Amino acid sequence: MVTYALIAVCCLTFLLGPASGFSTSHGTGVELLAAQTAYFEQWGVVPRELWGGSPQELITPLTALFVHGNWLHLLGNMLFLYVFGAMAEERMGKLSFALFYLAAGVLALLAYAAAHAGSEQTLVGASGAISGVLGAFLRLFPRARVTSLFPFLFFLPLRFPAWAVLLFWFALQWLAARTAGDRPGVAYLAHVVGFSLGFLYAWARYRRAVRVKNAAGPSELRSPGGPPPDPR
Repeated sequence: MVTYALIAVCCLTFLLGPASGFSTSHGTGVELLAAQTAYFEQWGVVPRELWGGSPQELITPLTALFVHGNWLHLLGNMLFLYVFGAMAEERMGKLSFALFYLAAGVLALLAYAAAHAGSEQTLVGASGAISGVLGAFLRLFPRARVTSLFPFLFFLPLRFPAWAVLLFWFALQWLAARTAGDRPGVAYLAHVVGFSLGFLYAWARYRRAVRVKNAAGPSELRSPGGPPPDPR
């Protein structure tokens, strides 16, 4: 229920905002671009301004979790929340999962903002929170299997243990974070922090991992992206 509610809120927020281009109330052309810039600056995290302490800026680490920059950004994040969120929610419980999701996302954004305190690049998206879900999933269900389609192998479906897929993804994020700095693009450091927090929380709170059957059903996870592409 919580996973689907989060997906619904993110999708609705995107569709009603200027980034989707659906609403003509935001104008067209240059006017639309100006509306999008103002929208992201209002609801996203700008590290250099965050530490100024204004009430509006202090809530942006929370509001930024529900704002996405474009269709690919939204769909990529929601795919991973859909694939990995439901089982994590079932194990944690609805309220605990909701609080965990929000806390992981906020802390991941704050960590990035602290590391790049002088940056003026706006941060938006649920990827910090979803990275936390991936980290928790690795601890809770390491032996669950993920069916993935690899573009460079002609979209051949292959099945891997969740631990192999998620550790591979984490390694890519960590390597990218070491070289990305605060350049425009994906905030890889937020992914690394969110994933680490999620794994550590699940390890401390749920000491025993759950073994799941490899039959079709809730225990069989399917993702069309191979090892998870970068959730922004």
